[in-house]
Amino acid sequence: MGEALVGQDPICNPATMLDGLSFGWRTAVLTVALVQLLLLALALARTLANRTANRTLALLLLVLALQVTPWLIGFAGFYDKWPWLSFAPFQIGLAVAPLAWLYVVALTEGHWPVHGWRHLLPALVQFGYLGACFALPLATKLAWANRSATGYGLITGLALLVQLAWYGRAAARRFTGYRLALGQHIADDQRFAARWLSVALGVLTLLFAIWSGYLLWDLVAPLSYKGLMGLYLAIAACALFLGIEGWRHAAMPFPRLPSLTTEPAPDQRDWTEQGQAWAAQVRAAGWARDPDLTLASLARRLGTNTGYLSRAINQGLGVNFASFVAGLRAEAVAERLRASDPADLLEIALAEGFGSKASFNRAFVARFGQSPSAFRREVSKPE
Repeated sequence: MGEALVGQDPICNPATMLDGLSFGWRTAVLTVALVQLLLLALALARTLANRTANRTLALLLLVLALQVTPWLIGFAGFYDKWPWLSFAPFQIGLAVAPLAWLYVVALTEGHWPVHGWRHLLPALVQFGYLGACFALPLATKLAWANRSATGYGLITGLALLVQLAWYGRAAARRFTGYRLALGQHIADDQRFAARWLSVALGVLTLLFAIWSGYLLWDLVAPLSYKGLMGLYLAIAACALFLGIEGWRHAAMPFPRLPSLTTEPAPDQRDWTEQGQAWAAQVRAAGWARDPDLTLASLARRLGTNTGYLSRAINQGLGVNFASFVAGLRAEAVAERLRASDPADLLEIALAEGFGSKASFNRAFVARFGQSPSAFRREVSKPE
């Protein structure tokens, strides 16, 4: 999709006219979104925690803000009044999908991959092309715009479709691996990146799906200038959500994938017996109450290494670390309910190490096959 040369909102109040410009509802909505995106990008860029990831997200928000800029100023009549704005390098759409993937990588690794900047080469080529065209004399620029619009839109549209599919799949695969690694090492993985990353990827998937749909529609049956307004509203809305929630989670601790590794362990032990023995020791000591319990910290308490402990839990008990700890916490809650503890269920759950009501309910049902409240009613019945 190329830059639009003409675009003016016909639904406008004469009071909003200013020296040939018109400011209708489309311009107003996009302006509000643009200002908020720029402020969020600035806030994220200044955040010290998870610096690489937050700066990557800030850059993504800036790219998305610039993506809607031609529509914002086009509906206001800027291109009619100042045709030299044609080819201004606002829309660098080929940077969106790579930056989204790099954000996921930076959260899970703490940094970009080696030579990660190379993923932005198509965007740099797009920026260079638009910049070169923008520098042309006005008459030449306008003539070239009319001749190249269809070809440029086709090339960038197809390239963007490929990027959205490839980087979307790569981000989803990385998230799956990261979530599995968290479950093997972190007792309450929902406190970390699993929850935020799942939401972020869900929003990005929605955006990519809408964007792809509009691209295919526009390639088959070109849409009018106003017909694309839905796409740019979707871009603005998704970008605002990512910016607001990304800023809220900016300082959350994100365990890095390199740290979520396990030392190899030989196979000469009876891992079922060893797992049961260690589970009994953890249960007796009450270590599962620690909300910050990790595979590494528990291995130190047991006097073993993460390789042995992981194998005893995974192979011996048939669960991952997060499920193992959640099960012990659920058992501790059940014991207190059997003892007729009068405290509120959530109060008991938090005291036994659960981080939220949702994780407590999920773990309790998985361990006992019924909700905590149903279990309490059952054990409270007089015999």
